[in-house]
Amino acid sequence: MSNLILLFLCLFLGFFLRKTKLFPESGHLALNSFVINISLSALSLYYIPKIILSFEVIFPVAIAWLNIFLAIAFFGLLAKYFKWSAAITGALIMCAGFGNTSFVGIPVIQSLFGENGLKTVMLADQPGSFVALSTVGIAVVNFYSGGKSSISEIINKIIRFPPFIAFSLAVILNIFSINMPEALDEVFAKLGATTVPLALVSVGSQLSWQHPGIHSKPLFWGLIFKLMLFPAFIFVLYFIILNQRGETIEIAFMEAAMGPMITAAIIASTHKLEPKLCNLMMGVGIPLSFVTLAFWCVVMQLYLRL
Repeated sequence: MSNLILLFLCLFLGFFLRKTKLFPESGHLALNSFVINISLSALSLYYIPKIILSFEVIFPVAIAWLNIFLAIAFFGLLAKYFKWSAAITGALIMCAGFGNTSFVGIPVIQSLFGENGLKTVMLADQPGSFVALSTVGIAVVNFYSGGKSSISEIINKIIRFPPFIAFSLAVILNIFSINMPEALDEVFAKLGATTVPLALVSVGSQLSWQHPGIHSKPLFWGLIFKLMLFPAFIFVLYFIILNQRGETIEIAFMEAAMGPMITAAIIASTHKLEPKLCNLMMGVGIPLSFVTLAFWCVVMQLYLRL
C-alpha cells in the first residue's frame, strides 16, 4: 500500500510543482538526467549481478523488441490506409513502439511484486528497451525525419551511455559470480532507491493535456495499440501459445502494458516528428495507462486462477 501511495503522491507533487511554478520550466531535464545516468546505473549494478541466468530471462528482454517491430508493421500499414505523413507515422512508431519500462515501470512493478521484481525490470529496461531504442529507435527517427546517423555513430552512443556501461559491468560480475563489497552494494541500493520518487516527480511535472484537434485519429490508434493491442498480443503469446508461468513472465507481461516511453517521445520530438502528437501520447497515455494496467493485472490474475 505504501508503494502505491508513493506512486500517486509523487506524480501529484510533480504536477503540482509545475503548476505552481515552484519547479523550473526545464527542471524535469535535470531529474531525467540523474535518474537515467545515476539511479538506473546503480540499480543495474545492484540487481543484475544477483540474477540467476536462465531461459526465462529471454521473455522480459524480448518485450521491447517485439513492441517496436510490431509498431513498425502496424503503423506502416495504417499510414498507407489513412494516408498519414511520414512525421505522424514516425511519431506513432516511437511513442507506441516503446513502453515506459523504467520511469513508470519500476514504481508499478515494485508496488505489485516488491523489491525482488526489480531484477526483471532491469532486464526489460536495459538489454530490452534501452538497446532497442538506441538502435532501432534511432533508425526509425532518422528514416522518418530524413536524417542520417551512421552505424558507427549509433554504436558509439551506446557504448558511451552510462547505464549501458553499468549494465555491461553488472553482467560480467554475474557471469563470473563476483560479489560486490557489502559497503559498495549498499551504496548502489541507496542510489537506486532514488529512481522511483525522482522518476515519478519528473513524469508528473511533464503531464499536460491539450485538445488533440487533427491528431485525434492518430492519438486514438497510438493509444489503442500501446495500451490494448500489444498487451493482448503478449498475453496470447506468453500465457496461451507458449504456456509460460511464473513471476518473471507476469512482470514481463505487465511491462508490455506500460504507457508510452518519455525518452522515445522526446527523441521523436527533437527530430520534428509531430511534437504535439508526441506530447499528447505522453500526456494522455501515461495517466490512462494506470487504468489499463489495472485492467490487465485483473485479467492476468483471473486467467492464472483458471
